[in-house]
Formats: sequence, C-alpha cells, structure tokens
Amino acid sequence: MKKLLLCILLLVATSMANAACNELYNHELTTLQGEKINLCDHQDKVILVVNTASKCGFTPQFDALEGLYSKYKDKGLLVLGFPSNDFRQEPGNDKQIGDFCKLTYAVKFPMMAKSSVTGANANPLYKQLLAKTGDAPQWNFYKYLILPGGKQVYAYGSMTQPDSSDIVGKIKANLK
Repeated sequence: MKKLLLCILLLVATSMANAACNELYNHELTTLQGEKINLCDHQDKVILVVNTASKCGFTPQFDALEGLYSKYKDKGLLVLGFPSNDFRQEPGNDKQIGDFCKLTYAVKFPMMAKSSVTGANANPLYKQLLAKTGDAPQWNFYKYLILPGGKQVYAYGSMTQPDSSDIVGKIKANLK
C-alpha cells in the first residue's frame, strides 16, 4: 500500500511539475552522447541557444561560447549547441561532431544531437524560438538568448560574437 501511495504521489508531483513548465521549455533534448536534458529543469536560467556547424567561417565562435559557459555556468547560464546541416556545413554524424567540438575547441557545454533548425523540419524548440522572435536562423551560429522564465527572447545574427557587450550585459543582468 505504501508503494502504491508513493507511486501516486510521484505521478502527481511529475504532473504538477510539467504543468508548471513554461511552454518554451517543455522539451526533452538529446545530446550528441545520447543523454537527455529536460529544459523544464532549466527555466530559471539564462539560456544561450546556438546553431552550430564544424565547417563554417564562424566556427571559431566555439571559443567564446565555451568561455561564457565556463565563466557563468555556476551562476545560472546554460549554453546549448544545436549542430545542423541546414546551411550545408555540418556533414558529420553525432560522434564526429562531438569529437570535433571536444578535440578542436574543448567544448564542455551541452551539444544536442544534429537536427534541422530552419523550415518545416526545424526541431520543436527552434520552431518556438521563431514564433517568439519572428527570426529564423539565417546562417550558422545564429543565437537566441532566453531570459529566465522565458520572459524575453532575443535573436542575434551570426556576425554578433557570443561575448559581445550586448549579450554579456543581458546575461550578467539576469544571473542568479
């Protein structure tokens, strides 16, 4: 009887947690290594979402992305990379992409499984980011900055460096 009651309480708690999750965060993502990330668990953080490609002129932005992540992750910043071949510059599979990111740029922030970020086949998070901002990625290393609770979402083009004063200022102003 105690086990049944515990199971019921767990189901109710899970249901309540999901109900309290902002729609923008209601996604379970999969990393390049197959690990699951539930965005609902991170809705209190500043999240920088970036579509990436290993064969792009903007690929050196991985350094700045990793720098931001290592500097602010313990204060409430989450950087999420989304490898995509939408612009024909990410030919690798998940393992190849993971190896490249780790060996070339020492990336430690979560990199999601390769997916589409534009058009009808865009992954669900990117569809919501488009709906929130009206801006779809025009190229690789397009950035979305999501403030805690999804209260505001900003879009930045590929030319904007991840450690630009605008992005860093918004991050710092919204950290825990």
